[in-house]
Amino acid sequence: MSAKSRPTVNSKLRHHILEMPNEIRTASGIVINGRRIKSLVFTTDIAIIRNCDADAVLAIYPFTPQQTISDAIIRNASIPVFCGVGGGTTNGIRSTLLATDAEAQGAMAVVVNAPMSNEDIERISKSIDIPIVVTVLNEHTNIDARLTAGASILNISAAERTPMVVSAIREKYPDVPIIATGGPTPEGILQTVQAGANAISYTPPSTKQLFSTMMDDYRSRES
Repeated sequence: MSAKSRPTVNSKLRHHILEMPNEIRTASGIVINGRRIKSLVFTTDIAIIRNCDADAVLAIYPFTPQQTISDAIIRNASIPVFCGVGGGTTNGIRSTLLATDAEAQGAMAVVVNAPMSNEDIERISKSIDIPIVVTVLNEHTNIDARLTAGASILNISAAERTPMVVSAIREKYPDVPIIATGGPTPEGILQTVQAGANAISYTPPSTKQLFSTMMDDYRSRES
């Protein structure tokens, strides 16, 4: 067998999965407790989580984090989960409790949003033994203060400016692990990786879009 060959085994019923873009494979990845993470699927949809080839789940949603939601995702995911614990409306002691619960439930890391104070990040870092991922929106963020407070990984989310922000931060912090949004196109993902991102978060198509493709295939068989 060739050293470069990669055997692939599929089942009859589970061969149809959501595959992460190949461009993400060019990233270096971030090794967390011996496990390399290159791709994170940005979703809380259990059906997608159970039927994709991502390395991990980025479980962040636009509501107050709740233990029952994180528990359901972590228990049912077959891959590691990076669990959101607030940073905007939810912060303070509540975020610390959410973080400790997420660790107890089995999360690989916790994620805090950009508004989270350094004091809250420091409190969380003293309460858990898993990485804290801090979201960064632009290159003007005080990264030194974030790292001093206890941030382990930066999660850069700057829309179309993401590659530029990644590049600016990477220049100043060559060794800091960076996750970044890759955007909807292969070119955008590759550009973000080349700018210095170690891992990419990928927003999957909606269930409606996935169903639409499948139904089109079914209709073509009927015609």
